[in-house]
Amino acid sequence: MVMGLRVLAAMSGGVDSAVAAARIAEAGHDVTGVHLALSANPQSHRTGARGCCTVEDSRDARRAADVIGIPFYIWDMAERFQRDVVEDFVAEYAAGRTPNPCLRCNEKIKFAAVLDRALALGFDAVATGHHAKLVDGVLSRSVDQGKDQSYVLGVLTRQQLGHALFPLGDSTKAEVREEAARRGLTVADKPDSHDICFIADGDTRGFLAERLGSAQGPIVDQSGEVVGSHSGAHGFTVGQRKGLRIDRPAPDGRPRYVLSIEPVSNTVTVGPRSALQVSTIVCGTPVWNGPSGRDDLTVQLRAHGEVYPCRFEERVGGLSIELDRPATGVAAGQAAVLYSGATVIGSATIVSAS
Repeated sequence: MVMGLRVLAAMSGGVDSAVAAARIAEAGHDVTGVHLALSANPQSHRTGARGCCTVEDSRDARRAADVIGIPFYIWDMAERFQRDVVEDFVAEYAAGRTPNPCLRCNEKIKFAAVLDRALALGFDAVATGHHAKLVDGVLSRSVDQGKDQSYVLGVLTRQQLGHALFPLGDSTKAEVREEAARRGLTVADKPDSHDICFIADGDTRGFLAERLGSAQGPIVDQSGEVVGSHSGAHGFTVGQRKGLRIDRPAPDGRPRYVLSIEPVSNTVTVGPRSALQVSTIVCGTPVWNGPSGRDDLTVQLRAHGEVYPCRFEERVGGLSIELDRPATGVAAGQAAVLYSGATVIGSATIVSAS
């Protein structure tokens, strides 16, 4: 890490970002902490480990900055977050796709809006508490495989990665918590947040129904026979098993899964798990942000998901990925992040799979 940088440390109010800021300050950099206010109406208290930029979170971030001894500010990003993350999330579901809002937040908020403002203010880099490694601008997996977040950072460009710092990549989560306690940071034992941060109660279907409304539609099997009904195709994702309102059980008695979602006809197609298997994934325009080597090539298709050995071929306007073994539950709108060993080489948004 280059010495003497002016660094803006994004502090969410959690233990990871607090320790990341402390490490950078201890290394001798000029660090300023910033908490991003992403909600126009923050809750005064979180619900369990859920919530988005609650008052509690901003206070925890401020207390951590005080302990570290760095300046601290709150930046209001609520309008940008609403437009680029929340509205995008709703629009993607309305179109029958399955988005990843954490990935979109990194792309549009933390390393676009925040980084742009930081550079304009004379900062050299933005630091976050993501569990990932960054060496000479090249992104790779954290040593803590269970907490690795390189997948949700895979959309970042080389230019963005060149102004990023991820100080936790060589530490496990347990080590981070132990260090926080040693440093006297009160967030040492604070629970991690889970699920989608702006859906505090975890009810994604209810959140979407409130914004997209209800519209009765059919649930059909692979032959086109109606086997049930639903109140909105946007309430389903490919690979989903639970919550299906099926009136006619499968002849073999096996469970059914969502195979596809057609928003125009408001139709959900279901079938056996075996029908979810795909070997070819077609993606949109890729973002290449790492070395071009193709040794030990794998692809990850969801956050903390399984990795698959693969081959890929660039095509006009996109990318085709061939898996060495089938994957299940692959949905349009998700990101395919390509790795060479532990190193991220690029990413692209999934358009279709077969």
